[in-house]
Amino acid sequence: MSRIGKKPVDLPDGVSASLSGQIIEVKGPKGTKTFTATDDVTITIADGQIAVTPRGKSKRARQQWGMTRTVIANMVHGAKDVFKKELEIRGVGYRAAIQGNVLKLNLGYSHDVDFTIPDGVTVTAPKQTELVVEGTDKQLVGQVAANIRDWRRPEPYKGKGIRYKDEYIFQKEGKKK
Repeated sequence: MSRIGKKPVDLPDGVSASLSGQIIEVKGPKGTKTFTATDDVTITIADGQIAVTPRGKSKRARQQWGMTRTVIANMVHGAKDVFKKELEIRGVGYRAAIQGNVLKLNLGYSHDVDFTIPDGVTVTAPKQTELVVEGTDKQLVGQVAANIRDWRRPEPYKGKGIRYKDEYIFQKEGKKK
């Protein structure tokens, strides 16, 4: 049984939710989000809480139960606050700069990498070696941060590359004589 799905989602002040069929819409100061749930779950809104229950005991219904509750909780959080991923760039000469809607990365290639920032996400560079990805959609923020990180993943010998701020890279010893 889903432990996550059992917990109802509390609606904070300034956030409202409406339900029409299997489509739930969450409105807040940061924006409006909609989600279409599968027919395997039932969504109810009562007393400032959103509850999700499975329809039946099938494996798919139990899977969708916890996933739907988590997506709704992320929508409620995104309507009130923003999600943030912090990246840091390590390496000699590695740097980032933002020019309009394009993130320019200098990562040791023979050319600069131009990364177009998608709508719904803001990327800032407080320093040349730090990036902050922010937005109201948790999935989109994580995907953009992962796409930026994929241009130069941290390597295990010197640790050069783009890493998450709290990420630990296990350092290998290297060759011995």
